[in-house]
Amino acid sequence: MIEDSPFVAAAPVLVPMPAERPYTYAVPAGMRVVPGSIVRVPLGPRQVAGIVWDGAVEKVDAKKLRSIEQVFDCPPIDRAMRRFVDWIAQYTLSPPGMVARMLLRAPEAFDPEPWIEGLQRTLARPDRVTDARMRVLETAEGGLAWTRSGLAHAAGVSSTVIDGLKAQGVFETVMIPPRPVVAAPDPGYAQPSLMPDQRDAAEMLRSNVAAGAFGVTLLDGVTGSGKTEVYFEAVSAALDRGKQVLILLPEIALTHAFLERFQERFGAKPAEWHSDLPPRMRERVWRQVAEGGVRVVAGARSALFLPFRELGLIVVDEEHDPAYKQEDRVFYNARDMAVVRGHIGGFPVVLASATPSVESRVNASQGRYSRAVLSARFAEAALPDLKTIDMRRAPPARGGFLSPVLLGHMRQTLEKKEQSLLFLNRRGYAPLTLCRVCGHRFGCPVCSAWLVEHRFRGQLVCHHCGHNEWRPEACPECGTLDHLVACGPGVERIAEEVVAHFPDARTIVLSSDLMGGVRRLRLELEAIANGEADIVIGTQLVAKGHNFPNMTLVGVVDADLGLANGDPRAAERTFQLLSQVTGRAGRTGKKSLGLLQTFQPDHPVMRAIVSGDAEAFYEREIAERERAVLPPFGRLAGVIVSAATRAEAEGHARGLRRAAPQAVDLFVLGPAEAPLSLIGGRHRFRLLIQGERRADMQGFIRAMLAEGPKLRGSVRVQVDIDPQSFL
Repeated sequence: MIEDSPFVAAAPVLVPMPAERPYTYAVPAGMRVVPGSIVRVPLGPRQVAGIVWDGAVEKVDAKKLRSIEQVFDCPPIDRAMRRFVDWIAQYTLSPPGMVARMLLRAPEAFDPEPWIEGLQRTLARPDRVTDARMRVLETAEGGLAWTRSGLAHAAGVSSTVIDGLKAQGVFETVMIPPRPVVAAPDPGYAQPSLMPDQRDAAEMLRSNVAAGAFGVTLLDGVTGSGKTEVYFEAVSAALDRGKQVLILLPEIALTHAFLERFQERFGAKPAEWHSDLPPRMRERVWRQVAEGGVRVVAGARSALFLPFRELGLIVVDEEHDPAYKQEDRVFYNARDMAVVRGHIGGFPVVLASATPSVESRVNASQGRYSRAVLSARFAEAALPDLKTIDMRRAPPARGGFLSPVLLGHMRQTLEKKEQSLLFLNRRGYAPLTLCRVCGHRFGCPVCSAWLVEHRFRGQLVCHHCGHNEWRPEACPECGTLDHLVACGPGVERIAEEVVAHFPDARTIVLSSDLMGGVRRLRLELEAIANGEADIVIGTQLVAKGHNFPNMTLVGVVDADLGLANGDPRAAERTFQLLSQVTGRAGRTGKKSLGLLQTFQPDHPVMRAIVSGDAEAFYEREIAERERAVLPPFGRLAGVIVSAATRAEAEGHARGLRRAAPQAVDLFVLGPAEAPLSLIGGRHRFRLLIQGERRADMQGFIRAMLAEGPKLRGSVRVQVDIDPQSFL
């Protein structure tokens, strides 16, 4: 609460730093602030932006308070968003200031966008009329204001023609409001033609939006079933109600095709929000979202923290995707937080996936979520035939990684002038390089990880800290020349093998770390969709919902890769990833095939994928989770202790373990060295806390941290509620 006291008018301000509570600042005479106002305040020697928060202020002497310097001319952050920030801070055990920091990432947007100088037609006539001038006059009819460059472009003349007309008084200078970043979407622009099950699902979503109340719907449809078109109907209903919409996507920077599909349906693209957006565009999107000018945003997980003025629907596409989990500073899962945001704001949320998370499936089966099922592909296109290749019976040639069976099908696909996709979730050329003479292995100097060879760049790279070095000709240990050998395959090595077998085929490698960044990846995805490649070799990027019309063969090079770790979600993730990858085949109705190279053809995951019996897989996985009291039937939290020395990290972790309170519904495992025990020169130990679903996990951890050893030296502690990664 902002209040006047006998001492001084004061306000609590949440600043973007690891502060556990708002700081109190004086409100100068004549300045008006309300909860949610964005202000500039002094913090130490700096000036920072903060948010006027809710709650009481301390009654302190005016001499001890520093004053708010400025109130920005910006719409206040609404109460629902402030509650959302507080909720995330409490749930994730993060300082509220660090959560608020995610709201304040576009500081130039806090002031209004400047108006633009423009031109408007007067009643004056030019002294002479040329063809060029006539085009300008005809274009400017109707009294609309134009920018100088916009009018010249629209009339097809040079700017000097405009200047000449202005000099004669034909145009006068006017100020034009800033242009919208995107045009307003039209819900009725292009009505889709839906299949019967799509119509039923769309009607369910439309009804939920029309009700204007909180509820979660799981849109569960096989790959290629038209889930996007269905949830577009929910978007249309929200726009009809005058509401803003947020569509979360796991890889927004790569989903150019999604933006085109949205434009085809609504006549305009949504505003984008992701880390590759230019700073000026980020600021304009932030501001226009806050003012209500932008009606639909398609964004990465950070778009949850945009200051929507009238948010009425959130769609989480590919809701199962691990990319929704942030593991930096504030650890949160955007899918789960989207549900919380809908609950606080009182509006519906749609979760869409061909391979829903176990948590979402259980929530649907227990009645917490509604569920709409699309069991067939759009236009009755057939799902691909799926088969395993037993690598024990059909091994690759010496030095190779592709089975003769897979190579044979690739040859047949090429002959039919159709496309093949080879999937391997491993970047670079090889995951390990060693010396054949002395056995030296190239490892990262500051991480407990091997350096990955990237032969296209001639470098050895650590995928954890970014360390890189040139691949030497001689072993640094024994000095022997030309005896370094690459062990295991990455996508670059598979590409080398493909070129050896099919030298005339047009081959593309898709990986997030290739030269050229997002722009190149977008161009290559477009080229594949246009049939400009015969064979595509890619990492998990290719599983992100792309539509490749001519792709009829998908080969998974190492289907066992995701099963070889201690992650309790390993089977689920492998099932989801392989199902999504094989779902790239045959989306336009052509007969298609998916082949999985595996040494474990009888593994339940492989059997479930090949049989197409997803329900059997989910039943088995859910039963195992329930037996082990793992999420969603139990709760997990990770506590990661890191320090510059192993002794510091281990000592602090053991101190926390001893300080853990006694509880009947929670217990602590560890501490143990993390599987990646050294990252960026910091040694890491993990504690894993497991308990019953209704256990007070946050209270338990707060007590453990409060009673445990204080942070000293280089020690850092990170808390990860509902961990997705166990490395």
